[in-house]
Amino acid sequence: MNPDIRPQDDLFGHVNGRWLDEVEIPSDRSSWGPFVQLADVAEGQVRTIIEDLARTVTEGDPANIDEDARKIGDLFASFMDTETIDQRGIRPVRPLIDAVGALRDTRDLAAFLGEFERVGGHGLFGSYVDTDSRQSDRYLVHLTQGGLGLPDESYYREDKFAGQRDAYVAYLTKLLALGRHEDAPAAAATVLEIDTKLAAGHWERAETRDVQKTYNLMSADELKELCPAFDWDAYVTNLGGNAETIAQSCVRQPSFFAHLSTVIEEVPIEEWKSWMLVHVLRSAAPYLTDDFVDTNFDFYGRTLNGTPELRARWKRGVAFVEGAVGEAVGKEYVARHFPPSSKAQMDELVANLLAAYRSSISQLDWMTDETKQRAYEKLDTFLPKIGYPEKFRDYSALHVSADDLLGNVAAASAFETDRELAKIGSPVDRDEWFMLPQTVNAYYNPGTNEICFPAGILQKPFFSPDAEPAENYGGIGSVIGHEVGHGFDDQGAQYDGQGNLNDWWTADDKAAFEVKSKALIEQYDAFEPRALPGEHVNGALTVGENIGDLGGLTIGHTAYVISQGGSASVEDRQKLFMNWAYCWRTKRRAEQEQQYLTIDPHSPPEFRANIVRNLDEFHEVFETASGDGLWLDPAERVRIW
Repeated sequence: MNPDIRPQDDLFGHVNGRWLDEVEIPSDRSSWGPFVQLADVAEGQVRTIIEDLARTVTEGDPANIDEDARKIGDLFASFMDTETIDQRGIRPVRPLIDAVGALRDTRDLAAFLGEFERVGGHGLFGSYVDTDSRQSDRYLVHLTQGGLGLPDESYYREDKFAGQRDAYVAYLTKLLALGRHEDAPAAAATVLEIDTKLAAGHWERAETRDVQKTYNLMSADELKELCPAFDWDAYVTNLGGNAETIAQSCVRQPSFFAHLSTVIEEVPIEEWKSWMLVHVLRSAAPYLTDDFVDTNFDFYGRTLNGTPELRARWKRGVAFVEGAVGEAVGKEYVARHFPPSSKAQMDELVANLLAAYRSSISQLDWMTDETKQRAYEKLDTFLPKIGYPEKFRDYSALHVSADDLLGNVAAASAFETDRELAKIGSPVDRDEWFMLPQTVNAYYNPGTNEICFPAGILQKPFFSPDAEPAENYGGIGSVIGHEVGHGFDDQGAQYDGQGNLNDWWTADDKAAFEVKSKALIEQYDAFEPRALPGEHVNGALTVGENIGDLGGLTIGHTAYVISQGGSASVEDRQKLFMNWAYCWRTKRRAEQEQQYLTIDPHSPPEFRANIVRNLDEFHEVFETASGDGLWLDPAERVRIW
């Protein structure tokens, strides 16, 4: 606590100010706070699990070895075997380098991109499998803009990022030299030029949040007509798909793909080779010798995020194993670190939060009964997922080796690619999880109308079986409310309870909702982060998360009061708000602060905590008055849910 800062002026500063002044961000981190601290704890716990399982393989009966344990041990061993990595040098990636050198035309480029993405690379655009937003009982391939080496299209055009562009070219030059390109400086300049052309076709981030504009269902013929210079058949075949893969797809930014076709035609194949070589080397760099690892980290870690030191090898090894067989690790994590009693208590908390949402909706004065009834129907179909999946992923088709790191990267990626492509034409699996049990985070998925809270986040300060109820409701209770709130934010409110884009609002209610959302956008547009004076939050980019925070805390408070029989002391309600502010305790390096302000749909932590300025309940329990830093005239307070 910082007693020099009153909670009425700045709740975030009051709770976290002294900590912010005194704490040092660990040298291998770009930020520090409860989320990252818990992630570090989970990382250490997972390391112990990996080493224990590996020991059972080396010391156990060969006839009774658990295959998942063997894979976990082999994957970790391959990452930690620096002697073999050093001996092999650049040889593991040589086949891909040679394939790039053999490209003859853009058909070859498309075919290679399919092969490259199959083994873990990234190309000209993003592709993933998800439910159809207008027919949620089936899967589709979704295609989205991509191809950039910098965090966002704005990095290629805004003067304030000129330094990052210069550093990017220096990084590309060094990377290409390591890859033995005969003229690395010229090739680096070419790559920046191609990147810049691709960036010119990108939508701005706030625009990509429009769920109506980004839903564009296309047949294979329509896709080929939109982007004719790209050989879609060659790409899909080498990716591991077939004619059904893109028989229909959802193209999120059609104008980007039309623009991409023009760029493909304009850029000579020799220049595409330089661009493709960079992508191959960048993708492989974390798994090659230290000169590649350090070059990659120097730009993406130090320059873009301000992180002074590379993470210890074992920490990177843990992340690698989790990326490959994360649910196999998660199964053991849950057995060791998530007692059934915690799940039962979370079930109760979620039920209370959903009941509080229903109560709050019933009291809304801006919404008609017709829309309220449909909101209840959506609320009743929410699917809570707590702790861990009911069915863990089957990794039996994945084959790995203890002495082939880059081969394991390719095998794990191909396994995941096949698993995803196999969804096309199959029933939607409502039991699938999109986070690992050990992850310190949570999510809402509008396409399945589910809220998910992995075991990793169900720890202090968010949740503890021994904590006071006010602390749990200010922590995980508000996180639950936040995720439920995404079902009713500017995006989620356009989906029905079955996960379909379906307009369930009356025209007047939709207009009222948009007025309230616009007020929140304007409120956040005015905020300047204390670490970046003169810069402003992008209210349109962050509005969904801000609605989630606003609704989450409002409903978290309501649920807490309900849980206490309908009344709670001022002191306990203050504790709830204080723990909310504590959960957003975060210190970031300046470079990451700048990057996140540009690309992150979440507002800076200080403004997430201080969203309390919109809650009558906060003003009541802290007895705020006009002139206080967080005072907001009641007429200006935004309350949606």
